[in-house]
Amino acid sequence: MNYKELCIEVTEICKIVGNFILIENHKIKEENIEVKGKHDFVTYVDKTSEKQIIESLAKLLPESGFIAEENTSSKVGTEYNWIIDPLDGTTNFIHGVPLYAISIALKQNDEIVLGVVYEINLKECFYAWKGSNAYLNERIIKVSENKTINDSLIATGFPYYDYSKLEEYMNIFTYLLQNSRGLRRLGSAAVDLVYVACGRFEAFYEYGLRPWDVAAGAFIVQQAGGVNYDFEGGNNFIFGKEIISCNPHIAKEFLLLCNNNFKK
Repeated sequence: MNYKELCIEVTEICKIVGNFILIENHKIKEENIEVKGKHDFVTYVDKTSEKQIIESLAKLLPESGFIAEENTSSKVGTEYNWIIDPLDGTTNFIHGVPLYAISIALKQNDEIVLGVVYEINLKECFYAWKGSNAYLNERIIKVSENKTINDSLIATGFPYYDYSKLEEYMNIFTYLLQNSRGLRRLGSAAVDLVYVACGRFEAFYEYGLRPWDVAAGAFIVQQAGGVNYDFEGGNNFIFGKEIISCNPHIAKEFLLLCNNNFKK
């Protein structure tokens, strides 16, 4: 398997589908919005984009299956499965906020071997493959070198359907407001993660996420020299619905903060 060639092909697919999404943004009306769950929305753009992506990926790797947000394919691969979010940041999209992305990862057995996140409005393509550096539009990127939370800009996502850990979340939120350079909530976990990868943020944390939200971005963080954990410091951050992603310098401090609050 030539991961590099495959990754470059995926970046081109993202750019083509991204152009479609950008054009459709100006056509969305309230009647085009479906409600999947509490504060969880989908449009024909999400579904059409996913179908376009799956059709293209199936040609690249015919034996592969798909773990996709809108479930437009039920095919399961024996070795290879793509993990796809065709439009991460749908709420931003339907409100005309110009920050949303396509996220695609490739899982080979139990290992992520490729990740692409394409932020559509800025045309910023973040990508990496097994054994490579992490890249932003052909430029190598690295996580930041800042050493403490006090010197860090932190990203998070607000709970929007699962409020079971809201008190713990708010305790951490309050601490970080008082002891960091600030908190940001962009509305796309995929973008939050790749911003950690390129050093714009020192850390990102959130719970209630799905595999398609984090698989590609977390892999890119890893290839950029960063680290990813679940809230207990383990590696169940793709399917475990919780993630801490940060540069390695603040990892111990950030993990301790989460361990002391998000107790099982």
